[in-house]
Amino acid sequence: MGVIDGLRRRGRFAAKISRRLEGLFAMPARARTLAAMLIAEPARLTELYRDLKMQGLRATVARVANNLMQTADRAYRQWVALYDTIGPEEEAEIRRFVEALALRPTFSIVVPVYETGERELVEMIASVKAQLYPDWELCIADDASKAPHIRKVLEAEAAAEPRIKLVFREVNGNISAASNSAIALASGEFIALLDHDDILAPHALAIMADAINRHPDADVLYSDEDKLDADGRRHGAYFKPDWAPELLYGQNFISHLGVYRTSLIRAIGGFRLGFEGSQDYDLALRATGASAGPIVHVPHVLYHWRLYFGAGTFSSTQLERALDAARRAIKDQLATQGVEAEVGDAGFRFHRVIRKAPPSWPRVSVIVPTRDQAEILATCVAGLLDETDYPDLDVIIADNDSVEPATFALFDRLAGRGVRIVKCPGPFNYSRINNEALLHATGSVILFLNNDISVIEPGWLKEMVSYAAMPRVGAVGAKLLYPNGTLQHGGVALGLGVHHVAGHIHLGAPRGARGYAGRLLLAQDLSCVTAACMAVPRSVLDEVGGFDATNLAVAFNDVDLCLRIGETGRRVIWTPYAQLHHHESKSRGQELAGEKLAAFEAEVAYMRKRWGERLDHDPFWNPNLSLANGDPQISSPPRIRRPWRAQDPKG
Repeated sequence: MGVIDGLRRRGRFAAKISRRLEGLFAMPARARTLAAMLIAEPARLTELYRDLKMQGLRATVARVANNLMQTADRAYRQWVALYDTIGPEEEAEIRRFVEALALRPTFSIVVPVYETGERELVEMIASVKAQLYPDWELCIADDASKAPHIRKVLEAEAAAEPRIKLVFREVNGNISAASNSAIALASGEFIALLDHDDILAPHALAIMADAINRHPDADVLYSDEDKLDADGRRHGAYFKPDWAPELLYGQNFISHLGVYRTSLIRAIGGFRLGFEGSQDYDLALRATGASAGPIVHVPHVLYHWRLYFGAGTFSSTQLERALDAARRAIKDQLATQGVEAEVGDAGFRFHRVIRKAPPSWPRVSVIVPTRDQAEILATCVAGLLDETDYPDLDVIIADNDSVEPATFALFDRLAGRGVRIVKCPGPFNYSRINNEALLHATGSVILFLNNDISVIEPGWLKEMVSYAAMPRVGAVGAKLLYPNGTLQHGGVALGLGVHHVAGHIHLGAPRGARGYAGRLLLAQDLSCVTAACMAVPRSVLDEVGGFDATNLAVAFNDVDLCLRIGETGRRVIWTPYAQLHHHESKSRGQELAGEKLAAFEAEVAYMRKRWGERLDHDPFWNPNLSLANGDPQISSPPRIRRPWRAQDPKG
């Protein structure tokens, strides 16, 4: 703890940082989260140094960060050595696998080049030539580079490899124009985007060809990715979710390796000039918006992106222009859907969409189950009536056999303010209580709310309802914090925990944490959210039949409900911009023993029987991430098999 002691000697601001770091040291999982953040965006360290303006503190933070990064790097490189290194024997397997594919699409690999370092340029081309899938062409457009080695290297490579096509632009037009010049050379069915100094994994095109065979109607495919440091070592993997349209408005997770049907790219006009720095993001937004087929995620690390101190890109050297281009692209894409919105800053170079408020807000019926605990309930309802900015609330207290005089006195006071008290007697059954109260609801949106929720800021409900009112959205969840500011609910992922049913993502993350790849800052699609605070359109509840009161009286009823909503084709959204406190289970307790334990185990068994393997394959929790808990950590072995191996000893 010497680093912490040193920080405490450096003033009030340093002490604030020290408390955060001390928390990290006390929680190794949180330290890993910070390490992942620094690896993913090392430029953040540069910004931190500049902003702190305290050389001693900079050096201390650098030492801490460097130690964390080195630990994470070692763990990831060990994983790469075990599960993501292609040896000679496996190369032969892949070549045989490729020969047997029914569809053999040609990939046109599009590369805009400008003043690329000679070593990086040669290594980029070598990674294409090393592809174990042979049906490719490399389409390179040089954007009027002045460095003499550029033309020399490109012409020599093209002379030796007929699959390399070149165009030398006479005038520098920037990356969008150069990319379009490269696209003009393309004759393949699919275009793969490759930056001029990055590296493709040797099996990248083979994996993508397999995915196209599995999804022949797909127009857009994307893979997981990682980074290369200055010495060419891999680090900072981003294990992405499957197609999550709301998340795409917050970050370009399609990015690398992005593969697009050539006819679609030409139909939408290729890259748009004026969006440089976020030209790939703009393309991904327009292509996914125009595609009629599935958007396919390939959960393998197929792309290695050079990212380290000194590795400058347009988006890092001209950050404000890149961010402005990204937000204009998001706003334009929403406008094509008839959605009027503003796009703001979510922090860490991410984006937040704020849709225009409707002409009138729909009535929301808030159902709050309770049994006594008058003080807790009074705080919850006061938050609804006095601290929530919403014009049309129908508050229903579902009373499950309260007996205390203080509770009845509170009921009388609340009734005088228009709150309705609905009697739901009998043994505690969360599903039944909510279903019975639902019969009395008058709102077109239902908000299920635990009695131990307290309001933090007034706009939370409008945020939730703005999503619940969207077409094809079936449920919306909120960001719930413990009273000490740590995270209680950042969404739910299937398969997590010892029971392998579902668990909370980022549980216990510190106040202000950005989460894995920024996920705690961004609205996103998930499989499930907690019913401790969940908004659902009334029509959706009527369609799916509410909660399962027969099989799920206490646990997993919200998971089951969200999965049944998902079966209808509707989406489940979690938003961090509806933020409340949750004194979890304060009114009911959490002990599991005797009959409670037996009931819980029965509900686990029901969920496994009802949903089976669906619980093991959450589309929004990458199979390269562990199911041990909700803190995103790499899975060893990965839970995805290599397509050329029926039984994969590497996972």
